Amino acid sequence: MKCTICGSNMDPVESDLPFKTAQHTIVILKSLPVFQCGNWTEYLIEDLVMGRIDQTLASVASDAELEVIPYAA
Repeated sequence: MKCTICGSNMDPVESDLPFKTAQHTIVILKSLPVFQCGNWTEYLIEDLVMGRIDQTLASVASDAELEVIPYAA
């Protein structure tokens, strides 16, 4: 897979990413499988992984201010 910005290879890595799910709620998903450019901070999330992220975020309590959830493949 190639980076859409620079054309460099995108490498599979695990990353911790924040998602804002409500006005006062941030969820950090740990060890998320993404493809990251070796030259930039650009990353891509596969559709299958994004579907799991959507399911996980939908289950987070909206009254939580910060929640850290490990991504389980």
